Amino acid sequence: MTIAPYTVTDPVAEHGEGPVWSSRWGGLRWVDMLAGDVLALDAQGAVRRRHVGAVAAVVRPRTSGGYLVAAERELLLSDSDDLDAPLRSLGEAWTDPSIRMNEGGCDPDGRFYIGSMAYDSAPGRGSFYVTEPGGTLRVVLPEVTISNGFDFSPDGALAYYADTETGRVDVLDYDPENGLGARRPFAVVDPAQGAPDGLTVDAEGGVWVALWQGGAVHRYDAGGRLDAVISLPVRKVTAVTFGGEHLDRLFITTSALDVDRAEQPEAGAVFAADPGVRGRPVLPTTL
Repeated sequence: MTIAPYTVTDPVAEHGEGPVWSSRWGGLRWVDMLAGDVLALDAQGAVRRRHVGAVAAVVRPRTSGGYLVAAERELLLSDSDDLDAPLRSLGEAWTDPSIRMNEGGCDPDGRFYIGSMAYDSAPGRGSFYVTEPGGTLRVVLPEVTISNGFDFSPDGALAYYADTETGRVDVLDYDPENGLGARRPFAVVDPAQGAPDGLTVDAEGGVWVALWQGGAVHRYDAGGRLDAVISLPVRKVTAVTFGGEHLDRLFITTSALDVDRAEQPEAGAVFAADPGVRGRPVLPTTL
């Protein structure tokens, strides 16, 4: 099945990533990662922007109210949903300036996970971490390269994760006591079609995967079979999330990093599609 996209914003980001919909926020937020900005789309289609540091890697709502931002090497917390509310740091997670945070998300029990990567994308220099209750980080998956998409099956028993350089999406078992385990391949992407970046799981268990350098989003059914494609007019497709009042719109972020904007004038825009299936509410963090 082929699904047509449409534009939602102008090309407002250099490296758009990590879209998240929360009705508490009144809509969509995402990051312009390497500009260090969190962006918000209001009901009239206007984009607001807040600078948080050298990097803004992930934004997620908190169960207690407010939101979390993963910055370059630290986690930042706000107690208010207001985009411009004060942020406080949980402290520097590591001191190596060549390693930054990249992508992450939450499990069904509210724990926040964050991946790291080297600025030069050197193989195996990143890790995938889970936060302990105080916000300290514990390694879950060592020696990853570009930690990206992370989401859960509707029943919460499976987690999907992409280390982009592997060219595949993996699936792991999840339970509240033992966390993640039994990592194994779920879907392999032909390198000619791009590399797996951000992902989200719909209410039927389908896994939607953004394809970096692939100009597309792929949907894989719960068995790992490709069954839908959204083709974009830009190559660097970064991440996806469901949103809208009924969670039936798929929002897609894109990047303009090292892109000829004359050739791809819409690079850095947010796109959307109507895929005929609903998503699930974003998993918040208890931090």
